[in-house]
Amino acid sequence: MLFDINQFIAAQVTKRSESFFKKDLESHRAVLKNKIDGSAALVIGGAGTIGSSFIKALLHYGAPRKLYVVDINENGLTELTRDLRSATGFNIPDDYKTYPVNFGDPVFRKLFFREGPFDIVANFAAHKHVRSEKDTYSIEAMIDNNVLKAKALLDMLTEQPPRHFFCVSTDKAANPVNIMGASKKLMEEVIMAYAEKIPVTTARFANVAFSNGSLPAGFMERLAKKQPFSAPSDVKRFFVSPAESGEICLMACLLGASGDIFFPKLDPARHMETFTYIADRLLEAFGFEPEYCRSEEEARQKALLLNEKSTRYPVYYFESDTSGEKPFEEFFPNEETLDFQTFTSLGIVKNSKKRVLHELDSILEKLNDIFKKEELKKEEIVSLLSGFIENFEHIETGKSLDQKM
Repeated sequence: MLFDINQFIAAQVTKRSESFFKKDLESHRAVLKNKIDGSAALVIGGAGTIGSSFIKALLHYGAPRKLYVVDINENGLTELTRDLRSATGFNIPDDYKTYPVNFGDPVFRKLFFREGPFDIVANFAAHKHVRSEKDTYSIEAMIDNNVLKAKALLDMLTEQPPRHFFCVSTDKAANPVNIMGASKKLMEEVIMAYAEKIPVTTARFANVAFSNGSLPAGFMERLAKKQPFSAPSDVKRFFVSPAESGEICLMACLLGASGDIFFPKLDPARHMETFTYIADRLLEAFGFEPEYCRSEEEARQKALLLNEKSTRYPVYYFESDTSGEKPFEEFFPNEETLDFQTFTSLGIVKNSKKRVLHELDSILEKLNDIFKKEELKKEEIVSLLSGFIENFEHIETGKSLDQKM
């Protein structure tokens, strides 16, 4: 109960005692406040780690008059509200409401048009896991959520345009090697097609340390259940704290020009870390020494012996062998035009690909058509996406993360 996860992240994961974005946030504080104060905000997917962190940043830097939060996770919305109401420093408006609604459903359309217009719309609803490409069913659901529903939302926004629209992306959209990254790259191209109709921005960023569903958050679950740790030893990632993830998105949403793609100016030599390093440091924080095992089964059996006197904790570390797993992170391909001057801590992609709408409609129609096939193979979807998306080189090993501990 006394373990401070934010303190652990600062000391052992990001190795930063203050926000990476502090200087930019302070220098733009007045602008952020001016844009937020008195605004009506709609946050989609606001119960997740990044969405809820965006909301906290929004309510910290300004005082909106209205805040509506939509998410399919009803329990997550409940915890978000309890968290906000139990904390200090947040300007929660009187008109604050949460709705357990899918943003692709007809009831969301009713809510949007009857309760709008909204000045700020931010969309965090996404399939974010590489594991979501295990078969054609999961791929169809991922593309529907990340691409097709995003397009439908943009069509709604053209009828009632906000002053700011933000849709979260991922570092995995840069030179994608998995279908999740490819879907988010296509999502970027979808929103950029609307950049002249409505103000749109997005952000690619690092792993959010201990975010919902992440491997580090899974370590906490394993500890609570006395189960072994398992992690790839050869995968390095950039990390930001949950609070930093919300700050990136807030600045991208409110300070960017339409069509901008933001990313943090993290240094691979200083800011990348392995999951195994985090696992070992976490065990040390709880008073354990890692006990390295040679297989999942050995780790499971040793976990059965854990008791209150145990000082060693079983872990199984391995070289990555699952589909779509990139050994490193990057935020932009070499051909993109970058702005490193505007912000101290953030870079901006300025020449993102912008397809015309009729070309985009043709791509989405082909995706819809392929999903109507009675017999469909994953390889056909990969081949189709490769024809749409530059630099998409899928890594296929025949093994899914769902087959790993």
